Amino acid sequence: MTAQEISLLKSSLQKIAPIAEQAAALFYARLFELDPALREFFHGDMREQGRQLMQMVGFAVNGLDRLDKLAPAVRQLGRRQAGAHVKASHYETIGTAWLWTLEKGLGAEFTEETRAVWGKTYWLLAETMRAGTRDATAMHNRAVA
Repeated sequence: MTAQEISLLKSSLQKIAPIAEQAAALFYARLFELDPALREFFHGDMREQGRQLMQMVGFAVNGLDRLDKLAPAVRQLGRRQAGAHVKASHYETIGTAWLWTLEKGLGAEFTEETRAVWGKTYWLLAETMRAGTRDATAMHNRAVA
């Protein structure tokens, strides 16, 4: 990630911050609209889930300039998701819902450049999580064998 890309991400996230609760609600509504089966992964208070989502996004964006420290935490998240039966196809749906949410939240400020940088960032993080899922699966398979 370049410094300019990270700056663009941070700037757009700051613009979403005042409406973080609404953005999270939009995200989950869109996510469940795209794939109603994903509801089974979410239990409890969705407002709290939304707060956690926005905190996690903030943590990730603010950690991009220290990717060596961020990547292990993101990979660990992927390891935990392995036990929740998260599928590769879910990442596509989540990415689509997140970009849609940003588009709604930022309006005209969600430029093609902003979309491209958020897409690149999402897939960087998603691939890191998927690597963690593969780690967990491999460890499980070795333990069973």
